Amino acid sequence: MSGVLEGVVVLDLTQMLAGPYCTMMLADHGADVIKIEPPGGDISRTFGPFFEDDTERQYGGYFNSINRNKRSLVLDLKDAGDAEKFRQLVAKADVLVENYRAGVMERLDLGYEALAAVNPQIVYATIRGFGDERTGNSPYADWPAFDIVAQAMGGFMGITGPGEPMKAGPGVGDIFPGALCAFGVVAALRKAERTGEGQFLDVPMYDAMVSLCERIVHLYTIGGVMPKPEGNNHPLAAPFSIYQAKDGWVAIACPVDSLWQRLAEAIGQPELAADPAFATNVERAKRSGEVQKILDEWCSQFTKLELAERLGGLVPFGPVNDTADVVNDPHIVGHDMVTSLDIPVGNGAAKIAGTPVRFAKTPGGVRSRGPLLGEHSGEILAQFDIH
Repeated sequence: MSGVLEGVVVLDLTQMLAGPYCTMMLADHGADVIKIEPPGGDISRTFGPFFEDDTERQYGGYFNSINRNKRSLVLDLKDAGDAEKFRQLVAKADVLVENYRAGVMERLDLGYEALAAVNPQIVYATIRGFGDERTGNSPYADWPAFDIVAQAMGGFMGITGPGEPMKAGPGVGDIFPGALCAFGVVAALRKAERTGEGQFLDVPMYDAMVSLCERIVHLYTIGGVMPKPEGNNHPLAAPFSIYQAKDGWVAIACPVDSLWQRLAEAIGQPELAADPAFATNVERAKRSGEVQKILDEWCSQFTKLELAERLGGLVPFGPVNDTADVVNDPHIVGHDMVTSLDIPVGNGAAKIAGTPVRFAKTPGGVRSRGPLLGEHSGEILAQFDIH
């Protein structure tokens, strides 16, 4: 499979989730991502789940899911010889991505300015909890951060859950900054190709989460409202929630009045479309509790499948799926969103989430498993003529 980023060389110094997710996106679309690991490897190599025959516990699902399509090179950047090899790689690369704490690369004499002197066209991207002094000031610049910290400080947990703050199931405090960084890399690459000048790129996890929660800012600064946990409801739209079926839950969203009219007909209560108390989204949002009761009572008469037969394609509707539902859904199968990998453990097969961004002519996708630690060291050094 070819990709839109074919020919782009990315040096990946990242670990855990945010940085590897960024470089995974680049690798999925054809970039040659060289994962440069310390002698002990990316710490996420020790995270499960593992196949039973993976006795060394060094090649789990977590690592494979976000490090597919990459090659592994082991370098100890604290070693003068390995640091020099790294500079030689930088001289011929297009992108460098790292997610160390601020100042780590500078102490190794491998910060942006030092490496830009080696390759002025290099795009140097960072993902840190609270950013870098090159792009903004923060009293938290030296603080380490993980996903839950970004979710907490960025406002996400303050509007999630039924009452007390609650984090999201997936690591959005890592994944969203990673996705934004991938966008930033591609944008900076375009400029570098036009002008011959690279630049420093910074995506703070805190900033990314504020961007993701943009609604809370205008609700507070313009509407004078202090956003709070809304559970599964929407503060500005109704119906826009989940409703209980006989065998689970379904999601229904009809904030547009014409959609509400269709829904009212479908549930056998067409009078709701004309009732001034429910006819407009503004009025329905004021009475979201009443809307919830009406739809809960109707939905509870049917199974999820029966509701899909009545509402699917008519209004925005979907069942609340568990993971088994997801991996077996014909849409997911048809879009190859659960992809098989050939790996050296687990009877040679594993399944991971696929690539959601698809191009018609250069689709990209999952081409190869995550690398074993240092698996490609020899071939990479030979490729760059480094001895």
